[in-house]
Amino acid sequence: MTFSVNDVERDGAGARLRLAGELDLSTAPELTAAINRLAAAGETRILLDLTDLTFCDSTGMAVFVRGDNQAAADGGWLRLTGAHGRVERVLRVTGLADVLRYEPESVDPASRSAS
Repeated sequence: MTFSVNDVERDGAGARLRLAGELDLSTAPELTAAINRLAAAGETRILLDLTDLTFCDSTGMAVFVRGDNQAAADGGWLRLTGAHGRVERVLRVTGLADVLRYEPESVDPASRSAS
């Protein structure tokens, strides 16, 4: 399966990227580039919608952490939502669900639960 990153929303309260497919060593640079583009555009609040993500290895998890660190350095955050199955399990087992304030249901980037 291929991987894609789609810019779903940018409304002044944050940006939402929807990930689909398999996030791994070969596709992680695409997500890194998307996060870097948002940061360069001044976005400091990024919500990653994982609803259509079917696989994520440790390389993908590292991109999540680096993205959050980058956003935090600029006074913002990176949050995750919508994961299910194996992706959600890996987030919980690794503790990243807590670190990145994972919300199972899709949330508005401006909502209290995303801040």
